[in-house]
Amino acid sequence: MSRDPRELAWQKFQSHTFTEPAPDLAPYVARYWMVEWDYEEPYRQLIVPYPNVHLTFHTDSANLNGVSSGHVFQVLDGRKSVFGVAFRPGMFRPFLGRAVSTITDRVIPAAEVFTGMPVRYAVAEVEDFLRANLPEPDPKAELAAQVVERITTAPEIVRVDVLAKEFDTTVRQLQRLFAEHVGVGPKWVIRRYRLHEVTEQMAAGSKIDWACLAADLGYADQAHFTRDFTRMFGETPTRYAERY
Repeated sequence: MSRDPRELAWQKFQSHTFTEPAPDLAPYVARYWMVEWDYEEPYRQLIVPYPNVHLTFHTDSANLNGVSSGHVFQVLDGRKSVFGVAFRPGMFRPFLGRAVSTITDRVIPAAEVFTGMPVRYAVAEVEDFLRANLPEPDPKAELAAQVVERITTAPEIVRVDVLAKEFDTTVRQLQRLFAEHVGVGPKWVIRRYRLHEVTEQMAAGSKIDWACLAADLGYADQAHFTRDFTRMFGETPTRYAERY
């Protein structure tokens, strides 16, 4: 299957900007982002998930995007933009008031959770809106966030039992914590970040021994690794590497 030539030249058609949250909102918000695009012909944008819940503001709507368990495609056309709030993994449960897994792979109207939506979708206005909707502190949410952050900074962690031992808990308790506060399981989060590290190796031009890499990441064989990668990124590792 041939590639859309715009796929490898996306910067000609899209611009991405990111802004850090104010210190008082940093416990809940990972970052703000803005994507603007201009396509004369519709373009299928591949979106690879991270374990963040997003609040997205469009021209005429505001939505909550639960964590996607796999890649999705979004059709972009015309000249438009989206402003988004990426919540820290684990920290949206206090806003939602129920298990974050209930909105996994779902998009729901933001008005189902929030009141007093901002008139302008700019950082200052959105931060005032978030402050007006701040929940009570939740120690379990903060614990979930700490566990996810540990996964992101510890490439040697490839198994859930190792992670559970480090946090003096059980695999089952960790699974329940993630279902309630993250929306996907700890195994999913571990593999997402380990696969992200693989794509960074691709971007750096590293020569990769796929069989050895699969073993290092805890896969039974290369075929299991390839299936996991394809489910997450929408194409096989070797085809994805062509991007670089």
